Amino acid sequence: MEFFRIKKDIPFMRNALIFNVISLITFLAAVFFLATRGLHFSIEFTGGTVLEVNYATAPQLEPIRSALAKDGFVDFQVQNFGSSRDVMIRLPNREGESSAQISERVKTTLAKVEGPAAELRRVEFVGPQVGKELASDGALALLLVVAGIVAYLAVRFEWRLAVSAIIANLHDVVIILGFFAFFQWEFSLPVLAAVLAVLGYSVNESVVVFDRVRETFRNSRKRGLSVSEVIDHAITSTISRTMITHGSTEMMVLSMLVFGGPTLFYFALALTIGILFGIYSSVLVAAPLAMWLGVKREQFIIQPKKKEEAVV
Repeated sequence: MEFFRIKKDIPFMRNALIFNVISLITFLAAVFFLATRGLHFSIEFTGGTVLEVNYATAPQLEPIRSALAKDGFVDFQVQNFGSSRDVMIRLPNREGESSAQISERVKTTLAKVEGPAAELRRVEFVGPQVGKELASDGALALLLVVAGIVAYLAVRFEWRLAVSAIIANLHDVVIILGFFAFFQWEFSLPVLAAVLAVLGYSVNESVVVFDRVRETFRNSRKRGLSVSEVIDHAITSTISRTMITHGSTEMMVLSMLVFGGPTLFYFALALTIGILFGIYSSVLVAAPLAMWLGVKREQFIIQPKKKEEAVV
């Protein structure tokens, strides 16, 4: 399915060096901010107090958030769970204040909010040790996903294409983390899930482009094209598909970003950054890297085996 077809190939590789220099600068900047500022972890990773509140009728969450912020609470999370009448409030640890004291403060704050009365059902303390385990498990999940992608690409493609796609995908992940480190946006479990989703999403775009590169190399009618012209043709011929796929996905993600509220905001934001940079890296990072690594037509042409003549 195509919205349109571009007849003349766009010379992407003509400015490949410029684009890769830009990518290298943004990558190094992301690494710098990660090293100097670090990630602003949510209470799932750092530990905190979790309160479960029940209401007789479904409450509005925004007045609860405003009341908590007005009373001096910071970095909190307020969201529904189970039903619209159940609300979960997560608060980070504070020195010199126990969970019991925090729960009393929250009860006092909730009593000021207009609407149905709140009933505190459960108070649970999440220690920093649990947060460390979540952080290590999340890092392990990220490494396993990367290892799986590396194995898949190594089997699916010639090694030069595989290495290029792997570097491009890791570039996307580091850029997302760099944004969160620079702006000190909250890094939570949903954001980690978004990063893992971006890895799979980005590798899909690289696979589509490199499939077309391999197909063009094997096309006998395209044997007069140089390596850069083959890559330009592959990218140009997949632009319509890219716009359909990424456009429809981005529309859904933007709807979550705008209408999903604070609970889904950073999840959708990480996906938005990942989708945009996934397109960029597949076209202007992975493809030039494959060209500079020395990808050639001969690597994709299966040479017929010569049959040995029987000796009489």
